[in-house]
Amino acid sequence: MTVRPETGRLSGKVALIVGAARGIGKGIAQRFAEEGARLVLADTEIEVGRATASELDAAFIGTDISLLADVEAAVALALAHHGRLDVIVQNAGIYPWQLLENTSPDDWDRVMAVNLRGSFNAARAALVPMKAQRRGRMLFTSSITGPHVTSPGHGHYSATKAGINGLIRSAALEFAGYGITVNGVEPGNILTEGMELHRGAAFIKNMEDAIPLGRLGSPRDVANAFLFLASDDASYITGTTIVVDGGQLLPEGSDFRLAPP
Repeated sequence: MTVRPETGRLSGKVALIVGAARGIGKGIAQRFAEEGARLVLADTEIEVGRATASELDAAFIGTDISLLADVEAAVALALAHHGRLDVIVQNAGIYPWQLLENTSPDDWDRVMAVNLRGSFNAARAALVPMKAQRRGRMLFTSSITGPHVTSPGHGHYSATKAGINGLIRSAALEFAGYGITVNGVEPGNILTEGMELHRGAAFIKNMEDAIPLGRLGSPRDVANAFLFLASDDASYITGTTIVVDGGQLLPEGSDFRLAPP
């Protein structure tokens, strides 16, 4: 399927999206394709990832973000296909529900390896071509969970997402001299296949009741924020994150809804 650009905000740009097979990552890939980006998609889910890539006329490579060699191979594929790399989106992540008292060191290390080391790997691998080009966009999926809020069972996940925000700031400072910007998006509760499968209707309803806008976000809501940060419109923005949460962080308590007149 050939996707025609809507406004061409990413026309001619080459974007590598890691964790793109489904959910938020697929939403980002679809949105970038609509705006004219040439895509390379990477994921551990091979069959689903290939199907998504086929839909978007994109290249695909199986990638474990926790392994630097895998990420370097994905960057190399982008260079082989398109000769450059303008944008990398590190969206891959895992979020097993697990109380700290039941978390083994191996459990902890696995979440750190995928979410936090994976983000470091993405920055390291993309830096090589972007530094040579003297231009690039590094983008990371963080979360409101960790930097702002948390809940029982998300200790390791929260730690990684808070760590990603620190990495964003440090990398933005170190890479600014090469013309590279580094930013992230902090989604709230986004209605994805994973959310529906692992959390269930009661959890989703509870979250909807906690969100001032009255609904969970969609992958496209998150993708629009990534599109802005990847575009030339964000050329003077670096070292920051955009919260996409429907106002979830705003209320001081649960009694916040005002009835319309």
